[in-house]
Amino acid sequence: MLKQLTLKNFVVIESLEVRFDTGLSTITGESGAGKSILLSALNLVLGARASADVVRPKSERADVIAEFDLGRLPGISQRLQEAELLDEDPDLLIIRRSISAQGRSRALVNGIPVTTQFLRSLSILLIDIHAQNEHIQLADRGTQLQLLDDYAGTTSAAAEVATHFKNWQQGQSELDVLGEQLETAADRKELLTYQLEELDELGLSDGEIETLFETHRRLAGAHEIQHAIQRTIQSVEQLDDLHAAQRQLSEIQDSADALTSARGNLDTALSLLDDAQRDLVHYADQVVIDPQALSDVEQRLDLAQGLARKHKVKVEALFAHQQALRTSLEDMDSDRTTFDALQKRVAKSEAAFNKAAKNLSAKRRKAAPKFAASVTHFLQQLGISAGRFEIEFDTAVSERGLDKLEYLVSTNPDFPAGPLTQIASGGEQTRISLSIQIVAAQHSHLPCLILDEADVGVGGTTADTIGRILRNLAQHTQVICITHAPQVAALGNHHFRVVKTGNQTSIEPLMGDERIDELARMLAGADINEKSRAYATSLLTDAANEGE
Repeated sequence: MLKQLTLKNFVVIESLEVRFDTGLSTITGESGAGKSILLSALNLVLGARASADVVRPKSERADVIAEFDLGRLPGISQRLQEAELLDEDPDLLIIRRSISAQGRSRALVNGIPVTTQFLRSLSILLIDIHAQNEHIQLADRGTQLQLLDDYAGTTSAAAEVATHFKNWQQGQSELDVLGEQLETAADRKELLTYQLEELDELGLSDGEIETLFETHRRLAGAHEIQHAIQRTIQSVEQLDDLHAAQRQLSEIQDSADALTSARGNLDTALSLLDDAQRDLVHYADQVVIDPQALSDVEQRLDLAQGLARKHKVKVEALFAHQQALRTSLEDMDSDRTTFDALQKRVAKSEAAFNKAAKNLSAKRRKAAPKFAASVTHFLQQLGISAGRFEIEFDTAVSERGLDKLEYLVSTNPDFPAGPLTQIASGGEQTRISLSIQIVAAQHSHLPCLILDEADVGVGGTTADTIGRILRNLAQHTQVICITHAPQVAALGNHHFRVVKTGNQTSIEPLMGDERIDELARMLAGADINEKSRAYATSLLTDAANEGE
């Protein structure tokens, strides 16, 4: 439930702290005193768009802080824990909106920054605000379905259906895209297969092109190479003078470092020349003059270069290109496998949606007559004596399930029921809206219901009836009601008055004589007298007796 609302430099309020309790809290005050400021502040806390207009003149920023008790809402506590937003006290939730004079806004949950989108998703679990002209929203089919779900206790089932629908549609979208890709790829697959067969027929191996070029160079230059080798070998063999010098140096009896180094270098040089000679002889065995081999190499290179030109790649990259084509072809086969697996998953998601949606539809249709009967009961209690409420079902597949429904109302037994906005007058629409809200709220798991002048346009016995209905409702749901009806205000377990003094607005709890005076003002206007006080006292007495 909402425990406390704190405002700082908000519109015309410099500083305000209001503590709420369980039961029915009524808020009254003269027109223009600023009762709507509370709703504006709460809407900001719940994720509404912020603007610099809410910052009190000459202030740097405005702050709105709402404190909630989550004692009976373990589901919200778990969600906060999953988002790592839970305070040390698991029953405590503090939401803060801070708006700068430049219009910049910050949102915090238990002191941790969050997005306004997160606030909005959290707000639907905390507070249900019904403002004036709520009957306009009730004309929305989605709102009508949501209210029936509240009554039928199928809100979680509806959320499950929405998840199944989302999974189904997302999978179907992926399937459609992949199907189009496969269809487009059919012609390309045929081309890839043909191209790969050409390359496979050539049968290149990795690095073969480089080897072919090297072999071609050797075969093509065989004459020149052999001649160069023979001359080099002959030069190496004519080293008799050096070998004689080596022997002479070895006979010198001197251990001087320079001589020792010279002997070593000469020995090494002669040894390396011997090694070079052996390597050249070995290489000469590989250099053969073979016109047929040269022709074979040139023919294979010509084939490879022709395919390279055809595929528009360098001949050195032909093998890599062949492997890339093979991978692309394999990927197409993999896409087909993925398509088949995705098709099965989509079918499974669709089946899960249909199963959950059928169960949800059955529960809705079972609850609808009772919901309609309850709304009809309250319609008649609220002065529409011949009122009748019905729910008409149709079938439509959507994230809400298989149901499409419309609320129908009749205020005259001689005419058939029709859509709310077409059948009822403005005043009747307000009472019809209130009846629906009350019935839905009786079965809602929301911890707090806020009504903004839901009793507008009614008075006397009807206003008293509204007050008693709200008081009964407040036995299991915190109800905060902004009202101009003294009959409703008197039935509140707690009474607050909004007072505007100059440019300052304050909200004060009323008890005893102060409450009697406020009710007397609501009854008689500024001309408060003993008669109006006596009537106010009787209203409070009746309300107290009602609570016993």
